[in-house]
Amino acid sequence: MASPVRHPAVAGRFYPRDRDDLRAEVEFYLSPPQKTVPALGCVVPHAGYMYSGHVAGAVYARLDVPQRSILMCPNHTGMGHPLSIMSVGAWDTPLGRVSIDAELAAELKRRFTPLGEDSEAHRAEHGAEVQLPFLQVRNPQCSFVPIALGTSQFELLQGLGEAIADAVWALGERVLLIASSDMNHYENDTITRVKDQKAIERILVMDARGLFDVVMDEDISMCGFGPTVAMLTAARRLGAVSTDLVRYATSGDVSGDRDFALDLLLIKIRDGVALIDAEKAVRGSGGEEQPGGERCLTGIAVAHHTDVPNVLAFVDFHWRVSRLKTEW
Repeated sequence: MASPVRHPAVAGRFYPRDRDDLRAEVEFYLSPPQKTVPALGCVVPHAGYMYSGHVAGAVYARLDVPQRSILMCPNHTGMGHPLSIMSVGAWDTPLGRVSIDAELAAELKRRFTPLGEDSEAHRAEHGAEVQLPFLQVRNPQCSFVPIALGTSQFELLQGLGEAIADAVWALGERVLLIASSDMNHYENDTITRVKDQKAIERILVMDARGLFDVVMDEDISMCGFGPTVAMLTAARRLGAVSTDLVRYATSGDVSGDRDFALDLLLIKIRDGVALIDAEKAVRGSGGEEQPGGERCLTGIAVAHHTDVPNVLAFVDFHWRVSRLKTEW
């Protein structure tokens, strides 16, 4: 029986369909070359590239991307299993085929039985798909495990994070943990800034439970809080020791509309590693449909320029090397 192959769902809308155009765009976002670090985890955006590509590229350019990754995203469509994994097969992008890491996926399923084998949740989901071209360019030999999360139960998210950490530990190889998420959406700038800061504060101290609670208590529409909670839990369990805030940019940097802009926040860090990078984007005001512009955050159409979504926060964790089985 042939292994399943997932075909692109948002090529030509969220990013270029043409192979050469896509590679050129990703390489543009990855420029200029940066000194890379072997990060444990990151939080990355999943909007159309015209909005979030330069932000995603800024982080991927700084990451020493290993061959293996676990890529978690929210389930925007509501289809399929609420904790969906694909453990065999491959995903196609215009840049070629990316194999699913069957060994790592099987270990995750063994350690966390609530994961359900299900391709339907991934069929039309953009949150993981838009990350693959960056991974392909940064490491052409990359493989990954896709997980789409449609649950808001903390115990399940925590359990998944613990299982991820244990599976990575047992594997004895470096695995990049990717949480695909946007920040607060569809509220005015003042409200969004306050809400984002509350969530980012919890991410910076790697407080998975605190992030979950603040998202719920403050009604923060961070669509990928589930993947981020699981990633933070795994990072803690694997010995992550620090995060650093590098930049918090604004919608005004993209649109020039300062009526909906936030202040720029820059914190220099001792070792120069970029860990958090958050930026806003808005749909163009010219009336034309932009790639990913209407569905880039929650899958719900956005028609008004005044709905200002915050695109992203990035987190990169330092390993405590003494806990590793192998020296990276």
